[in-house]
Parts: sequence; C-alpha cells; structure tokens
Amino acid sequence: MPKLRKIRFSSFIHANGEGDGGGGNTSPAPASQQPGAETFSREYVQELRAENKGWRLKVQEMETASKAAKEEADRVRTEAEAKTAEAYSRANERVIRAELKASAIKAGMIDLDGLKLADLSNVKLSDDGEVVGADEMLTALKESKPYLFKAATSTTTTPTPKPSEQQPKKATEMDDKEWAAKKKEIGLR
Repeated sequence: MPKLRKIRFSSFIHANGEGDGGGGNTSPAPASQQPGAETFSREYVQELRAENKGWRLKVQEMETASKAAKEEADRVRTEAEAKTAEAYSRANERVIRAELKASAIKAGMIDLDGLKLADLSNVKLSDDGEVVGADEMLTALKESKPYLFKAATSTTTTPTPKPSEQQPKKATEMDDKEWAAKKKEIGLR
C-alpha cells in the first residue's frame, strides 16, 4: 500500500487569507502585475540579444567550416581511392606481363615481342597472386602464329657432364684405419 503524503495547504493560501482555490478559470496575472516580478532594462535586453546573435553567427560559421572540411575530406578520400586502384591495376599488369614472359620462354617463343600480338583479355591475376589463363592464351597463340615458336625437338642441346677424375683422398678426410693403411702404403710408420 502506497505511503500517503501530507499535503500542506498553506502554499495555496495568500498572506491576506484568500486562497486560490484552484477551481476557477482565472488566468494568472501578467509578470508586470505580479508582486515581486523583476523586469530588465531595455539596454540589457538588447545586449543579450546582440550577444545571442553573435553566438548564432559563430555557430553558423562553424557549421559552414565543418561542412567544407567534410566535403574536402570526402574529395581527398575519393582521389586517394582512385589513385590506389590505378596503382593496384598497374602493379597487376606488371605481374601478368612478367609471368607471361616466363611462360612464353618455357613454351619456346623465339621473340617475346610476339606477346604484343596475343589477346590478354582472358589472362587475370587471381587473389592468391597466380596468373590464370596464361597457358591457354599461349596455346592459342602457338596454334594461330606458329612462326613465333621454336619447333619442338626430342634431342637436347645440353652437353652431358664430363665424368670427374678420381682425386686422391686427403688425410683430413680419412678415418684412422684408412690413414694407417695409407701410411703403410707409402712407407711411413
């Protein structure tokens, strides 16, 4: 059960004994007619209004400056993103060209300038850095322009390595038994 408060009626009763009653439709008296109401001088009110106007102008200036700074930041961010995308694209093209040159050499291309004749539209760089479509492009180029490639041969042009002559073993490479045998062979003790 809620606790009931005591209501003091003394706040509704004026010093002359009359009360407001609270039930009438009387509107409160204007501030100038109320006893104890303070009024401000016209000069003071004008000063306050001028000060308020100054603050409003400063807020408007700050909002304008903030909006301009935000627009400038957006413009700079957009430019930076465009430059980054362009640099990323150029770097990918360089990687693709380098990988294509290596693949062309492996495929037997005589002159790497022949890559300028190739259709590179299907050659892409995957997310893991691998060039996709290079082998297919080189196969198609080999079929359409076989004069750019060497004829495949079954013989190798690399000379076979010469057998190395047996060098005598150094004393530092021998174990104790081998060293003892070698000493006995050459007449040392």
